[in-house]
Amino acid sequence: MRRALFFCILSLMLLSGMEPVFAQTKSTPSYVGSDPCRGCHEQEYNSFIKYAKKSKSFNSIERVKKGLTEEEIKGCYVCHTTGYGRPGGFISIEKTPHLKNAGCEVCHGPGGFHVKTMNRKDIKRKMTLKDCEVCHTSERVRAFNYKPLIHGGAH
Repeated sequence: MRRALFFCILSLMLLSGMEPVFAQTKSTPSYVGSDPCRGCHEQEYNSFIKYAKKSKSFNSIERVKKGLTEEEIKGCYVCHTTGYGRPGGFISIEKTPHLKNAGCEVCHGPGGFHVKTMNRKDIKRKMTLKDCEVCHTSERVRAFNYKPLIHGGAH
């Protein structure tokens, strides 16, 4: 219920042209981007960068943004960037360039705590279909004619 309300409010903000900005707290992990993952997860990182289309997802926005309104472009950010509309997530290419693509944290959650503690409990390890369905909805699959891969993260 809370999540649905959050996304409803977020959608209204975006449609009205407001850019959501959230304060980070000690209890909310920040998004750090995919680069810090490389140090401990080099094989997964390299595989992700090489094979996962989402590692270059901002290119899709750049390719189609001509003719779109600012609000329509921001609608793309939800799935084509990391953490847009969430505390510490993507704000803009100028302010948060390290989050411009859909990186590791799209599936695994914000990595700020995990990077500091190196504790497995501070990151999501087991993905479910519900995690994918945040972006890979049946409407988007039809509209964009793509097939979501169960291991699209290239792990």
